[in-house]
Amino acid sequence: MNIYPLKFNPILKERLWGGQKLKTVLNKSIESDITGESWEVSTVEGDISTVSNGNLAGTTLQELIESNPEELLGKSVFERFGKEFPILIKFIDAKLDLSIQLHPNDALAKERHNSFGKTEMWYIMNADDDASLIVGFNKDVTKQEYADSLEKDKLLELLNYEKVKEGDTFFINTGKIHAIGSGVMLAEIQQTSDITYRVFDFNRRDKEGNLRELHTEQALDAIDYQQKDDFKVDYAQDLNRVNEMVDCPYFNTKFLNLSQNFEQDITQRDSFTIYMCVDGLASIENEEGSESIKKGETILIPAKSSTIKINTTGAKLLEITI
Repeated sequence: MNIYPLKFNPILKERLWGGQKLKTVLNKSIESDITGESWEVSTVEGDISTVSNGNLAGTTLQELIESNPEELLGKSVFERFGKEFPILIKFIDAKLDLSIQLHPNDALAKERHNSFGKTEMWYIMNADDDASLIVGFNKDVTKQEYADSLEKDKLLELLNYEKVKEGDTFFINTGKIHAIGSGVMLAEIQQTSDITYRVFDFNRRDKEGNLRELHTEQALDAIDYQQKDDFKVDYAQDLNRVNEMVDCPYFNTKFLNLSQNFEQDITQRDSFTIYMCVDGLASIENEEGSESIKKGETILIPAKSSTIKINTTGAKLLEITI
Protein backbone atom coordinates (compact mmCIF):
# COMPACT_ATOMS: atom_id res chain seq x y z
CA MET A 1 0.00 0.00 0.00
CA ASN A 2 1.26 3.49 -0.89
CA ILE A 3 0.94 5.53 2.28
CA TYR A 4 1.01 9.30 1.98
CA PRO A 5 1.35 11.72 4.95
CA LEU A 6 -1.53 10.82 7.26
CA LYS A 7 -3.69 13.08 9.40
CA PHE A 8 -6.16 11.74 11.94
CA ASN A 9 -9.42 12.89 13.46
CA PRO A 10 -8.67 14.27 16.94
CA ILE A 11 -10.11 12.23 19.81
CA LEU A 12 -11.37 14.92 22.18
CA LYS A 13 -11.63 14.32 25.92
CA GLU A 14 -13.64 16.34 28.41
CA ARG A 15 -11.83 16.68 31.72
CA LEU A 16 -12.76 18.23 35.05
CA TRP A 17 -9.76 20.53 34.64
CA GLY A 18 -10.13 21.24 30.88
CA GLY A 19 -10.71 24.59 29.21
CA GLN A 20 -11.14 26.21 25.80
CA LYS A 21 -7.60 26.76 24.50
CA LEU A 22 -7.73 23.70 22.26
CA LYS A 23 -10.53 25.56 20.48
CA THR A 24 -9.43 29.19 20.78
CA VAL A 25 -5.67 28.69 20.29
CA LEU A 26 -5.46 25.46 18.26
CA ASN A 27 -8.75 25.84 16.36
CA LYS A 28 -10.07 22.40 17.23
CA SER A 29 -13.75 21.89 16.43
CA ILE A 30 -15.04 21.81 20.00
CA GLU A 31 -18.31 22.84 21.65
CA SER A 32 -17.50 21.86 25.24
CA ASP A 33 -16.00 24.38 27.68
CA ILE A 34 -14.02 21.68 29.53
CA THR A 35 -12.09 19.88 26.80
CA GLY A 36 -8.76 18.94 28.34
CA GLU A 37 -7.14 16.64 25.79
CA SER A 38 -6.94 16.08 22.05
CA TRP A 39 -5.53 12.64 21.33
CA GLU A 40 -3.82 13.06 17.97
CA VAL A 41 -2.32 9.61 17.29
CA SER A 42 -3.57 6.70 19.38
CA THR A 43 -4.17 2.97 19.37
CA VAL A 44 -5.26 2.83 23.02
CA GLU A 45 -8.16 0.37 23.23
CA GLY A 46 -11.42 2.27 22.76
CA ASP A 47 -9.59 5.33 21.42
CA ILE A 48 -8.08 4.31 18.09
CA SER A 49 -7.26 7.09 15.63
CA THR A 50 -9.02 7.23 12.26
CA VAL A 51 -7.45 8.72 9.14
CA SER A 52 -9.07 12.03 8.13
CA ASN A 53 -7.36 12.78 4.78
CA GLY A 54 -6.99 11.22 1.34
CA ASN A 55 -8.23 7.90 0.02
CA LEU A 56 -7.51 6.14 3.33
CA ALA A 57 -9.97 8.39 5.19
CA GLY A 58 -12.05 6.34 7.60
CA THR A 59 -9.37 3.66 7.99
CA THR A 60 -8.09 3.18 11.53
CA LEU A 61 -4.43 3.39 12.43
CA GLN A 62 -4.67 -0.15 13.81
CA GLU A 63 -6.02 -1.44 10.47
CA LEU A 64 -3.09 0.14 8.66
CA ILE A 65 -0.64 -1.43 11.09
CA GLU A 66 -2.27 -4.86 10.74
CA SER A 67 -1.98 -4.80 6.95
CA ASN A 68 1.36 -2.98 6.59
CA PRO A 69 3.31 -3.38 9.84
CA GLU A 70 6.90 -3.00 8.63
CA GLU A 71 6.05 -0.42 5.96
CA LEU A 72 4.23 1.78 8.46
CA LEU A 73 6.15 1.20 11.71
CA GLY A 74 9.62 0.23 10.49
CA LYS A 75 11.21 -3.21 10.72
CA SER A 76 13.02 -2.58 14.02
CA VAL A 77 9.91 -1.03 15.61
CA PHE A 78 7.80 -3.98 14.47
CA GLU A 79 10.33 -6.47 15.86
CA ARG A 80 10.30 -4.68 19.22
CA PHE A 81 6.60 -3.85 19.65
CA GLY A 82 4.80 -6.13 17.21
CA LYS A 83 1.60 -4.59 15.89
CA GLU A 84 1.18 -2.31 18.90
CA PHE A 85 1.74 1.35 18.14
CA PRO A 86 4.31 2.32 20.79
CA ILE A 87 3.48 5.97 21.51
CA LEU A 88 0.49 8.21 22.20
CA ILE A 89 0.45 11.82 21.00
CA LYS A 90 -1.70 14.52 22.66
CA PHE A 91 -2.35 18.21 23.06
CA ILE A 92 -3.43 19.14 26.61
CA ASP A 93 -5.13 22.26 27.95
CA ALA A 94 -5.25 22.69 31.72
CA LYS A 95 -7.61 25.48 32.75
CA LEU A 96 -7.37 24.11 36.30
CA ASP A 97 -4.61 22.18 38.04
CA LEU A 98 -4.44 18.51 37.13
CA SER A 99 -4.37 15.97 39.93
CA ILE A 100 -0.98 15.13 41.42
CA GLN A 101 -0.02 11.80 39.92
CA LEU A 102 2.69 9.46 38.67
CA HIS A 103 3.02 6.52 36.32
CA PRO A 104 4.43 3.03 36.94
CA ASN A 105 7.45 1.69 35.08
CA ASP A 106 7.24 -1.05 32.46
CA ALA A 107 7.79 -3.92 34.90
CA LEU A 108 5.16 -2.77 37.38
CA ALA A 109 2.66 -1.84 34.65
CA LYS A 110 3.10 -5.24 33.03
CA GLU A 111 2.66 -7.10 36.32
CA ARG A 112 -0.38 -5.12 37.49
CA HIS A 113 -2.12 -3.99 34.31
CA ASN A 114 -0.61 -5.97 31.40
CA SER A 115 0.37 -2.60 29.96
CA PHE A 116 3.40 -0.53 29.08
CA GLY A 117 4.63 1.97 31.64
CA LYS A 118 4.28 5.65 30.88
CA THR A 119 7.39 7.70 30.24
CA GLU A 120 6.42 11.06 28.76
CA MET A 121 7.62 14.50 27.73
CA TRP A 122 5.94 17.91 27.60
CA TYR A 123 6.54 20.88 25.29
CA ILE A 124 4.91 24.05 26.61
CA MET A 125 2.91 25.75 23.82
CA ASN A 126 1.10 28.38 25.83
CA ALA A 127 1.29 29.47 29.46
CA ASP A 128 -0.53 32.12 31.46
CA ASP A 129 1.54 34.50 33.56
CA ASP A 130 2.90 32.69 36.64
CA ALA A 131 1.75 29.27 35.34
CA SER A 132 3.72 26.37 36.75
CA LEU A 133 4.14 22.60 36.86
CA ILE A 134 4.75 20.24 39.74
CA VAL A 135 7.72 18.00 38.96
CA GLY A 136 9.23 15.79 41.65
CA PHE A 137 9.97 16.50 45.31
CA ASN A 138 11.77 19.52 46.76
CA LYS A 139 13.92 17.22 48.93
CA ASP A 140 14.58 13.52 49.37
CA VAL A 141 11.71 11.94 51.26
CA THR A 142 11.08 8.51 52.72
CA LYS A 143 8.06 6.41 51.94
CA GLN A 144 6.85 7.00 55.48
CA GLU A 145 7.28 10.80 55.22
CA TYR A 146 5.28 10.75 52.01
CA ALA A 147 2.51 8.62 53.53
CA ASP A 148 2.37 10.88 56.61
CA SER A 149 2.10 13.99 54.40
CA LEU A 150 -0.91 12.49 52.63
CA GLU A 151 -2.59 11.62 55.91
CA LYS A 152 -2.01 15.14 57.28
CA ASP A 153 -3.01 16.84 53.98
CA LYS A 154 0.49 18.34 53.66
CA LEU A 155 1.73 16.71 50.45
CA LEU A 156 1.99 20.08 48.67
CA GLU A 157 4.72 21.12 51.11
CA LEU A 158 7.02 18.38 49.74
CA LEU A 159 6.59 19.12 46.03
CA ASN A 160 8.79 21.01 43.57
CA TYR A 161 7.16 23.81 41.54
CA GLU A 162 8.56 24.99 38.19
CA LYS A 163 7.48 28.24 36.52
CA VAL A 164 7.01 27.74 32.77
CA LYS A 165 6.88 29.67 29.51
CA GLU A 166 6.39 28.80 25.86
CA GLY A 167 9.12 26.51 24.56
CA ASP A 168 10.05 24.99 27.93
CA THR A 169 10.34 21.21 27.70
CA PHE A 170 10.19 18.58 30.42
CA PHE A 171 10.99 14.86 30.50
CA ILE A 172 8.87 12.93 32.98
CA ASN A 173 10.26 9.48 33.67
CA THR A 174 8.23 6.80 35.38
CA GLY A 175 7.86 7.12 39.14
CA LYS A 176 8.23 10.92 39.13
CA ILE A 177 5.37 12.66 40.93
CA HIS A 178 3.99 15.48 38.77
CA ALA A 179 1.06 17.66 37.76
CA ILE A 180 0.31 20.15 35.00
CA GLY A 181 -0.69 23.47 36.53
CA SER A 182 -3.57 25.75 35.60
CA GLY A 183 -3.05 27.96 32.58
CA VAL A 184 -0.73 25.58 30.74
CA MET A 185 -1.30 24.17 27.24
CA LEU A 186 1.23 21.66 26.01
CA ALA A 187 2.12 18.96 23.53
CA GLU A 188 2.65 15.55 25.13
CA ILE A 189 4.52 12.55 23.78
CA GLN A 190 4.27 9.35 25.83
CA GLN A 191 4.41 5.61 25.75
CA THR A 192 1.15 3.99 24.72
CA SER A 193 -0.42 3.63 28.14
CA ASP A 194 -3.30 5.14 30.04
CA ILE A 195 -2.13 3.94 33.46
CA THR A 196 -2.06 6.79 35.97
CA TYR A 197 -1.82 6.65 39.76
CA ARG A 198 -3.64 9.69 41.14
CA VAL A 199 -2.45 10.52 44.66
CA PHE A 200 -4.02 13.93 45.41
CA ASP A 201 -6.81 15.83 43.67
CA PHE A 202 -7.24 18.97 45.83
CA ASN A 203 -10.39 17.37 47.30
CA ARG A 204 -12.32 18.29 44.13
CA ARG A 205 -15.57 16.70 43.08
CA ASP A 206 -16.70 15.71 39.58
CA LYS A 207 -19.90 16.96 37.94
CA GLU A 208 -21.88 14.30 39.81
CA GLY A 209 -20.48 15.56 43.09
CA ASN A 210 -18.17 12.60 43.67
CA LEU A 211 -14.55 12.66 44.76
CA ARG A 212 -12.35 11.09 42.09
CA GLU A 213 -10.64 7.78 42.82
CA LEU A 214 -7.18 7.93 44.36
CA HIS A 215 -4.55 5.21 43.99
CA THR A 216 -2.76 5.69 47.30
CA GLU A 217 -1.62 2.13 47.94
CA GLN A 218 -0.69 1.34 44.33
CA ALA A 219 1.47 4.46 44.18
CA LEU A 220 3.58 3.68 47.26
CA ASP A 221 5.81 1.17 45.47
CA ALA A 222 5.86 3.10 42.19
CA ILE A 223 7.14 6.49 43.41
CA ASP A 224 10.73 7.71 43.08
CA TYR A 225 11.19 9.43 46.45
CA GLN A 226 14.53 11.09 45.62
CA GLN A 227 14.86 14.74 44.73
CA LYS A 228 16.28 14.83 41.19
CA ASP A 229 17.05 17.71 38.86
CA ASP A 230 16.70 15.58 35.72
CA PHE A 231 13.50 16.82 34.14
CA LYS A 232 14.15 20.17 32.39
CA VAL A 233 15.30 19.62 28.81
CA ASP A 234 18.04 21.94 27.56
CA TYR A 235 17.90 22.08 23.76
CA ALA A 236 18.99 24.34 20.90
CA GLN A 237 16.48 26.16 18.70
CA ASP A 238 18.81 26.83 15.77
CA LEU A 239 17.10 27.82 12.53
CA ASN A 240 16.72 25.32 9.70
CA ARG A 241 18.46 22.39 11.32
CA VAL A 242 17.58 19.35 13.42
CA ASN A 243 17.86 20.15 17.16
CA GLU A 244 17.97 17.20 19.55
CA MET A 245 15.53 17.35 22.45
CA VAL A 246 14.83 13.97 24.06
CA ASP A 247 16.39 10.61 23.22
CA CYS A 248 15.07 7.80 25.42
CA PRO A 249 14.31 4.09 24.83
CA TYR A 250 10.66 4.87 24.03
CA PHE A 251 10.85 7.85 21.68
CA ASN A 252 13.23 10.34 20.12
CA THR A 253 12.09 13.95 19.78
CA LYS A 254 13.77 16.73 17.80
CA PHE A 255 12.92 20.40 17.35
CA LEU A 256 12.72 21.97 13.89
CA ASN A 257 12.63 25.77 13.83
CA LEU A 258 12.14 26.43 10.12
CA SER A 259 12.09 29.67 8.16
CA GLN A 260 12.54 28.01 4.75
CA ASN A 261 12.00 24.73 2.94
CA PHE A 262 13.74 21.74 4.50
CA GLU A 263 14.47 18.23 3.20
CA GLN A 264 15.66 15.06 4.93
CA ASP A 265 16.86 11.72 3.56
CA ILE A 266 15.35 9.15 5.95
CA THR A 267 16.23 5.91 4.14
CA GLN A 268 18.22 4.73 7.20
CA ARG A 269 15.65 5.81 9.80
CA ASP A 270 13.68 2.51 10.03
CA SER A 271 10.88 4.20 11.99
CA PHE A 272 7.69 6.09 11.32
CA THR A 273 7.98 9.86 11.79
CA ILE A 274 5.39 12.08 13.48
CA TYR A 275 5.30 15.85 13.18
CA MET A 276 3.45 18.00 15.70
CA CYS A 277 3.13 21.61 14.59
CA VAL A 278 3.55 23.86 17.62
CA ASP A 279 3.63 27.10 15.65
CA GLY A 280 3.26 28.33 12.09
CA LEU A 281 2.23 26.55 8.90
CA ALA A 282 3.88 24.06 6.54
CA SER A 283 3.22 21.31 4.03
CA ILE A 284 4.90 17.95 4.49
CA GLU A 285 5.62 15.68 1.54
CA ASN A 286 6.83 12.13 0.94
CA GLU A 287 6.94 10.10 -2.28
CA GLU A 288 3.18 9.43 -2.19
CA GLY A 289 1.77 12.88 -1.57
CA SER A 290 1.77 16.02 0.55
CA GLU A 291 -0.42 17.41 3.32
CA SER A 292 -0.64 20.79 5.03
CA ILE A 293 -0.07 21.16 8.75
CA LYS A 294 -0.68 24.15 11.01
CA LYS A 295 -0.34 24.90 14.71
CA GLY A 296 -2.21 22.24 16.67
CA GLU A 297 -2.11 19.58 13.94
CA THR A 298 -0.21 16.32 13.61
CA ILE A 299 1.01 14.24 10.65
CA LEU A 300 2.39 10.69 10.49
CA ILE A 301 4.89 9.69 7.80
CA PRO A 302 5.29 5.90 7.23
CA ALA A 303 8.67 4.26 7.75
CA LYS A 304 8.85 3.12 4.11
CA SER A 305 9.32 6.75 3.02
CA SER A 306 12.82 7.65 1.88
CA THR A 307 12.56 11.45 1.78
CA ILE A 308 10.61 14.03 3.72
CA LYS A 309 10.22 17.54 2.30
CA ILE A 310 8.86 20.33 4.47
CA ASN A 311 7.76 23.44 2.59
CA THR A 312 7.34 26.52 4.77
CA THR A 313 8.20 30.15 5.35
CA GLY A 314 7.83 29.72 9.10
CA ALA A 315 7.00 26.74 11.33
CA LYS A 316 8.07 25.11 14.56
CA LEU A 317 7.72 21.33 14.56
CA LEU A 318 8.35 18.51 16.99
CA GLU A 319 9.70 15.50 15.07
CA ILE A 320 9.07 12.18 16.84
CA THR A 321 10.55 8.79 15.94
CA ILE A 322 11.40 5.55 17.73
